[in-house]
Amino acid sequence: MSGFVGILVSDPWLHNQFTQVELRSLKSQFTSMRRESGKLTVSDLASRMGKSKIVGDQNLTKEERSSLIQTFHPNLNDEVDFEFYLRIYLHLQAHVNAVIGSGVKNSSAFLKAATTTLLHTISDSEKSSYVAHINSYLSGDEFLSKYLPINPSSNDLFEVAKDGVLLCKLINVAVPGTIDERAINTKSMLNPWERNENHTLCLNSAKAIGCTVVNIGTQDIIEGRRHLVLGVISQIIKIQLLADLNLKKTPQLVELVDDSKDVEELLSLPPEKILLRWMNFQLKKSEYKKTVTNFSSDVKDAEAYTNLLNVLAPEHKNPSNLVAKHPFERAKHVLEHADRMGCRRYLTAKDIVEGSPNLNLAFVAHIFQHRNGLSTQTKQISFLETLADDTQISREERSFRFWINSFDSSLYINNVFEDLRDGWILLQTVEKVSPGIVNWKIASKPPIKLPFKKVENCNQVVKLGKQLKFSLVNIAGNDIVQGNKKLILAYLWQLMRYNILQLLKNLRSHSNGKEITDVDILDWANGKVRKNGSKTRMHSFRDKSLSDGIFFLELLSSVQPRAVNWSLVTNGVTDEEKKMNATYVISIARKLGCTIFLLPEDIIEVNQKMMLTLTASIMYWTLKQPCHLTGSPDTHSGSLLDDSTSDSSLE
Repeated sequence: MSGFVGILVSDPWLHNQFTQVELRSLKSQFTSMRRESGKLTVSDLASRMGKSKIVGDQNLTKEERSSLIQTFHPNLNDEVDFEFYLRIYLHLQAHVNAVIGSGVKNSSAFLKAATTTLLHTISDSEKSSYVAHINSYLSGDEFLSKYLPINPSSNDLFEVAKDGVLLCKLINVAVPGTIDERAINTKSMLNPWERNENHTLCLNSAKAIGCTVVNIGTQDIIEGRRHLVLGVISQIIKIQLLADLNLKKTPQLVELVDDSKDVEELLSLPPEKILLRWMNFQLKKSEYKKTVTNFSSDVKDAEAYTNLLNVLAPEHKNPSNLVAKHPFERAKHVLEHADRMGCRRYLTAKDIVEGSPNLNLAFVAHIFQHRNGLSTQTKQISFLETLADDTQISREERSFRFWINSFDSSLYINNVFEDLRDGWILLQTVEKVSPGIVNWKIASKPPIKLPFKKVENCNQVVKLGKQLKFSLVNIAGNDIVQGNKKLILAYLWQLMRYNILQLLKNLRSHSNGKEITDVDILDWANGKVRKNGSKTRMHSFRDKSLSDGIFFLELLSSVQPRAVNWSLVTNGVTDEEKKMNATYVISIARKLGCTIFLLPEDIIEVNQKMMLTLTASIMYWTLKQPCHLTGSPDTHSGSLLDDSTSDSSLE
C-alpha cells in the first residue's frame, strides 16, 4: 500500500498543508540539497534554499532567509529532516505572503496558476453554485441518485467526489461521449485500486477536454482536498457553459462581425472573449455607453446587466431597475429580471457587487445559452461558406493544443494557429521536449511589437527542428508567423513524435541508448498481443483493420489483464459498433494512466499519427510499471497513481 498513498508525512496537520504533487516536488528539492554534503543542518538551509525556485523567487535575500530560520530554530547545528524542512518552508512562505500581500489565490482560478501552498481557501458561493449545477444536470443519473441532491451548505460534495464517479459523469455532461461509462467503476463499495482507476480516468479525461490539471493528482481527490476538487469542477462546468460559444455550434455569431476577415479573427478567439464581444454587441442596442472588458469590476455596479437584460427580454423590463441608485438593489432587480426569463442561476446579488469573475461568467454564459438575441436570419452566414471546413485539421489542432497545454499552465493556448505565431510558446514547448536546446539570449518575449522579432523567434524554432532531424522542407519561420496551418501542424506532429520517442528511449534501459523508432513501437505492440495468445496483428499504423478497435483492446488486455471487460466489446462491424469499441479503447487507456488526446473518429478512420501516439502512450505507461506489470493489484497499485499529471509531456 505504500506506493499507493504517495509521500507520507507523520504529522496529519503538516501533511494536509500540501498536495501530493507539492510533496513530491519538495521531497525532490530536499533530497537534492542533502545530497550536496551527505547531510543538511539548519545553518545550511539559508544558502541552499536560495537555489530553490519555489522559495528563491519570493523576494527574500540570503540574510533575510537566515534571520527567519534562526528565529524559527536557533540551534543551527541541528540536522534537518524532511518534516522539519516542510515546517521551515511554510514559515518562509507565510512571511513572504505577509510582506508582499500576495495572499492566496481563490481555488477557482481554473488552476492555471503555479502550485502554491499554505492557506488554501474556497469560495462558499462558488461551491453552492456548482453544487446546484450538479444537482440539476445529474439529477437523473441512476448511480448518483442515492447521493443527490447534495446539500450546498455542507461539504458533502467533496465526500461524494472521492470515488471519482461524480467527476467522470460531470465530464460527460460537459462534453458528451468523452468517457465510455462502461469503463467507470460503479460498485457500491470500491477498493482502493478501483477508486484510483476512476480518478486516473477522470484526470486524463479532464485534460482531454481542455482542463488544466497540472497541480492535482489522484491522491488529492481521494483525500478530498477541497480547493483542488472545486478547481477541477469549476473548469468542467466552465467548458460546458461555453460550449456553444463558437461558430460551429452557433453560426449566428457571425452577426458580430462585418466581413470574412473578421470571421477568421472570431474563429481564433477563446470562448470567454467571444462572450464579451457578444455582450458588448447587445449593449450597443441600449443606452449603455461603456465597453465591458471583464466579468468582474466592469459588471459590479449591475448597470451593464440591467441594460443587457432589457435588450434581450424587454417584455420583462422594469423601469425601476434603471433608477435604482445602490448597486446591490440594482443587482437584485437584475436577478429578478433573469428569473422572469428563466435564467436565474449561478450567482447572488452579493456575488455581482463583489465582482466574482467565475460566477459572473457562468451567469452570462447561461443567459447566452437560453436567449442570445442573435438573428435567426442567417444572411451573414454566407461568410462561413467561404472558409475551409477541414475536419482533419480541426481535430489535429485540438489534439496539439491540449498536448501543449498539458505541459505547464504557463504554456496555455486557445488556438494553435494564432497563439503560436510569435514563436515564444513554440520555443518553450521545444525546450520542454529537449531541455537546454533553446538559445534564450536571441529569443524575444511577448509582447512583441516588431514583426521581425517574431520572425526571428520562429526562425529559431525551425532551426531547432532541423537540429532534431525533423523533415522541414520548404518551412520557414515566416510560415509560422503567417499562421500557415498545414506547416504548423506538420511541425507540431514531428515535435510530439520526437517527444514520445525520447521518453520511450529514456525508459527502456535495455535500449542501450539506441533511438526508438516507429517500427520498435509496432513490434512491441504486436509482441505483447501475440504473447497474450491472440492472433490479431497490426501491420502498420495505417492498417485499416485497426478501425474496429479490437487490436487496441487486445493490447490493453495484454498489459493489464483486468482492464478490459470483453462482454462489453462489440464485433466492430457496423459504424456504431466501431464507435463503441473506439470510445471504450480510449477510456480504458486513460483509466490505466495514458494521457491521450485522440477522438473515437481517429481510431475509426485509422488516423496514422493518432494510432502511433495511442500505441506509444500504452507502451510508455507499461514500461513505467514495476517489473513491467504482472497483472496483480498488489504489484502495481502505486503505478496507476499520480504520474498521470507529472509526465504530461508525452501524451
